[in-house]
Amino acid sequence: MRVLASGFGLGRSPLAPGTVGTLAAVPFALLWAGLPPVGGLAVLLFAVPLGAYLCDRAEAADGGHDPGWIVCDEMVGFWVAVAWLPPGWGTWGAAFVLFRLFDILKPPPAGWVDRRMPGGWGILLDDVVAGVYARLLLVLGQWAGLL
Repeated sequence: MRVLASGFGLGRSPLAPGTVGTLAAVPFALLWAGLPPVGGLAVLLFAVPLGAYLCDRAEAADGGHDPGWIVCDEMVGFWVAVAWLPPGWGTWGAAFVLFRLFDILKPPPAGWVDRRMPGGWGILLDDVVAGVYARLLLVLGQWAGLL
């Protein structure tokens, strides 16, 4: 459980564990990038409750609120940001930066979810919101011809 919650240990990085831990999401996202849309949706529908469970169990085992080494929430948030995007350095790099920015800044309702929702769901859903914000900006960027 701790291995998965820590992004296979990347969340134990002494520097920027959330950012380093998000890197654990990339190989999985590459595997799922070739799935048809319904397959990608199935992955996300499985990953969200599993991520909440892992976050909840890891937080309970650690004893603190949302310890920095738990990064499976960042993984799921990044998967939301790149869902149905073809892999590419530009778009996925932008998704990575935007996701991390929104995860750190926690614009509403992400900050509210982080502060008010207990346990694993609170840990996970602020990252899902950050992923949605990143994805929306990417869609706008594509629509405007910037990506």
